[in-house]
Amino acid sequence: MAEHNQLGEKGEEEAKLYLESIGYKILETNWRERKFEIDIIAIDDKEIVFVEVKTRSTNAFGSPEEAVNFKKQQHLIEGADFYLQDKEIDLESRFDVMSIILNSNQKQINHIKNAFYPEV
Repeated sequence: MAEHNQLGEKGEEEAKLYLESIGYKILETNWRERKFEIDIIAIDDKEIVFVEVKTRSTNAFGSPEEAVNFKKQQHLIEGADFYLQDKEIDLESRFDVMSIILNSNQKQINHIKNAFYPEV
């Protein structure tokens, strides 16, 4: 497995543990269906939360969350819509981004709630 894939998996595990520690109920990790992929799907109080996790070993070339551009946001929104319809879930939803820096010297987690909104 490529080193960046291993880093991504470690970051997703760190994100999951963090979310559980603050009371989120994890429904799915690495959910994939058709062309869609969502890193973490969880319940926070009465909301379903779709979480995109971005992990880097350094922020020298920009923060991890900067990689969640408009195109990625639109893809996540479409995937979330598919998931909600497929599972027949009728809850308020939101999109969070977990920005993680992981290396031998540090573990930095930045949880951005309501990182973006679907356009209506």
